[in-house]
Amino acid sequence: MSNTEKGLALVTGASYGVGAAVAKALARDGWTVAITATRVENCAATAESIRAAGGACLVRALDLRAQDSIAALVDGLWCEAPVRALVNNAAVNLRRDAVDVSRDEWDSVMLANLTGTFFLTQAVGKRLIEAGLDGSIVTVSSSHALVGAPQRSTYGISKAGLVQMTRMLAVEWGSYNIRLNALAPGRLETDSPSRAASGSDAAYMGKMLSQIPLGRFATGEDVAAMAAFLVGPGGSAITGQVIAIDGGLTAA
Repeated sequence: MSNTEKGLALVTGASYGVGAAVAKALARDGWTVAITATRVENCAATAESIRAAGGACLVRALDLRAQDSIAALVDGLWCEAPVRALVNNAAVNLRRDAVDVSRDEWDSVMLANLTGTFFLTQAVGKRLIEAGLDGSIVTVSSSHALVGAPQRSTYGISKAGLVQMTRMLAVEWGSYNIRLNALAPGRLETDSPSRAASGSDAAYMGKMLSQIPLGRFATGEDVAAMAAFLVGPGGSAITGQVIAIDGGLTAA
């Protein structure tokens, strides 16, 4: 399948970490990749890496909290080519005791992680349905959507919503051959700023590692490999699934 036949692969939150790894993996597979961040300059390193390797990359701004930003992104990209693959990766984190979470913090996390992701998925799905095209949508959830953890209530609840969004839309859009799956990474070794504080805590990291049967943390590249598989021909019969990429953490 040529790049034109594939259309575009849209990866949100591709400045670093999982999003950057996914964008690079899809570009290696021959996709023209559209990558987003709230500030486009934050995607410069990812775009440069993709282009240096011979891949094709578009960089666009996206604020998932703003409906007009979502609409502008999808409308603009469709002028280039249909978005046949979407990887919902952008999210904000919050580490706070549940009793201390404010309404503003709750609303901010839900608006970015759940509401914005739903409406971006809706916008892409609607375009595919109207055009009679198949497609694949992969949403990066979290192991916090599957098991409980302290100080992660708001984040985990938002990510659990994405799991159910995946299941609901997989059933609703299956007749259009639009597939939806979710990934649930556990602790990752990435360059994400949100990992910096806990990553420097040796006692915390040692405790986390002791809970993982494989004895290692997953990487952004591990998540990217599964995302690339799901949007490729190998995943053509897979929809409505939640795949944990956590070294066995949620199975233990």
